[in-house]
Amino acid sequence: MTEPNGVGPLLGSGRTADVFALDGRRVLRRYRDGSDTGGELAVMTHLAEHGYPVPAAWTGAAPGELVLERLAGPTLRDALVAGDITPEAAGELLAGLLHRLHAVPAAVGADPAHRILHLDLHPENVLLTPRGPVVIDWATADEGPPGLDAGMSVLILAEAVFSLPEGLAEAARAVLASLVRHLGGPGDLAAARARRAANPTLGAAEVRRLDAAVALGSRSSSG
Repeated sequence: MTEPNGVGPLLGSGRTADVFALDGRRVLRRYRDGSDTGGELAVMTHLAEHGYPVPAAWTGAAPGELVLERLAGPTLRDALVAGDITPEAAGELLAGLLHRLHAVPAAVGADPAHRILHLDLHPENVLLTPRGPVVIDWATADEGPPGLDAGMSVLILAEAVFSLPEGLAEAARAVLASLVRHLGGPGDLAAARARRAANPTLGAAEVRRLDAAVALGSRSSSG
């Protein structure tokens, strides 16, 4: 399926892409640099075939575009802020989504220990829909050791503790502790830090916070 003529209003913007309404059932994700979306679409198709909760997705009409199922429901972050889910439950939910993801076999890699990795799975990338939680934004997906994916989620949550206002930071700290507990550890934080530091969309202040975030993630594993 390709994008029909006419794009609706802007629904949201991230570091690298904008999302526009198409109609009541679909949205258009458009990368500002025209990045190829073929790999992202292939990953989502593979995961859907294995029962993992992702939006339905189709090829866009132009380079850098992806048509996605329009989902109803708040992000996990918004549900936390609204008090509709506890930090403990949110951390358990994130850990469960990571465990489910890493049970899906890799699509192209030959290493039997490797799995599909999201590498950006945090509360803003989980939508709480009527059919259950759905994981969005697979632009960073790759294949590799599951510990890297776990470490990335832990690291991103730990970074949030240092960047959010006090009340939200405390909630993020509680989600982090729950996530690490339900994962059984913080994952490979060293590998996650190296990958995160190489991300060109991170600002200098964000890179400077990485060491403190790694330390916090490590401490969370001991309660």
